[in-house]
Amino acid sequence: MATAVETLSKLERRITLSFPLADVQAEVEKRLKVRARTAKAPGFRPGKVPMKMVAAQFGYQVETEVLNDKVGRAFNDAAVENNLRVAGFPKIEPKTSEGVAEGALAFDATFEVYPEVVVGDLSASEVEKTVTSVSDVEIDKTLDILRKQRVHYHVKGEQGAHGDGGADQSAQNGDRATVDFVGKIDGVEFQGGKADSFPFVLGEGRMLPEFEAATLGLKVGESKTFPLAFPADYHGKDVAGKTAEFTITLTKLEWAHLPEVDAEFAKSLGIEDGDLSKMRADIKRNLEREVNARTKAKTKDSVMDALIKVSELEVPKALIEQDIERLMQMAQQDMQQRGMDPKGMQLPRELFTAQAERRVRLGLILAEVVKTNKLEATEEQVKAQVDDFAQSYEDPQEVLKYYFSDRRRLAEVEALVLEENVVNYVLGKSKVTEKAVEFDALMGNQPQA
Repeated sequence: MATAVETLSKLERRITLSFPLADVQAEVEKRLKVRARTAKAPGFRPGKVPMKMVAAQFGYQVETEVLNDKVGRAFNDAAVENNLRVAGFPKIEPKTSEGVAEGALAFDATFEVYPEVVVGDLSASEVEKTVTSVSDVEIDKTLDILRKQRVHYHVKGEQGAHGDGGADQSAQNGDRATVDFVGKIDGVEFQGGKADSFPFVLGEGRMLPEFEAATLGLKVGESKTFPLAFPADYHGKDVAGKTAEFTITLTKLEWAHLPEVDAEFAKSLGIEDGDLSKMRADIKRNLEREVNARTKAKTKDSVMDALIKVSELEVPKALIEQDIERLMQMAQQDMQQRGMDPKGMQLPRELFTAQAERRVRLGLILAEVVKTNKLEATEEQVKAQVDDFAQSYEDPQEVLKYYFSDRRRLAEVEALVLEENVVNYVLGKSKVTEKAVEFDALMGNQPQA
């Protein structure tokens, strides 16, 4: 049985659960008899172990299982009977003998309930809708990137199908230089400071600025000695903050040849007939797809901020704690994928508190907006979203099969559709201003003024 629900705070509640000790003992004995059928012990055949020995071996475990089952069922029954929407898991504590009936066991279950969510008037809310256009400039920049991804190198001065690299045989930005080098600190070579036939592309920033500056202008066979100051935060702790003297010798120099934007280049991008206009149209579609995803994300952030401002609710601490755990697990998985070992690294929970609180708050608000305004995802919307995902892959049918063969994957798509439904609903209710963002700023290539 359960007592009346006691209100401890806006969201916190407590119920006392009790049941006869005799019921617990009877269930324990019943389960021990089942265990006895297969129990093993030295000197006894399976199933012939005395009950006292079975009880000594399994009694504590079985008693714990019985108590957990009875408390769980009693709590669930009480929650249903009192129409409680429990947030998170209850904290169960044995109740002291005071106030407990003779021959009974009692436990206090302390828990939180879901809050009432009040979404205010959205008509006064201001939302920014991000807009970005894709022009020929962006297509040309993308073509340059694609060309650089297909760069190949030729030895400077050697005549080939693409020329000899020009009259200037000295190292310039864009060239691939191969060098021998040795570095010394106070006249002594240091670990990692020497290499033979070391290649790098000038101008890419792979090497420290002094190293690149010393290489520029060299011709094959020439050497140069120069000082190099390692930054204080340099990854090599033994040399960080110190100045070394390097000697480099240029042993090979190659110039970069970028493929021409022609029919062959178009074919390499999947345009079977090599039509350049089709290639540009395909690039534009891909850029617009990416731009659309990013502008939607920025607009969604603005919508979510507006919803938080107009909504009133208490956020259950239990849900925040659960989300902190999820975020910490995701961070550890991300570290593992990056080749890092998260073992022994204790991530402070405080790092995730604000993010978890916002996620939980938004989840509760979105659920209320969806329920109140009937914004559930339809089958047609889910199918259209999956179709959109599929368009960026070589085999769209495989993508469709991937999603529709797993209910969990479809649930992720449904969640995205729900969010989009909410975004569209808020945009239709609030004051919307368009914010133009330059393509490079949207893609993270430069800061937006």
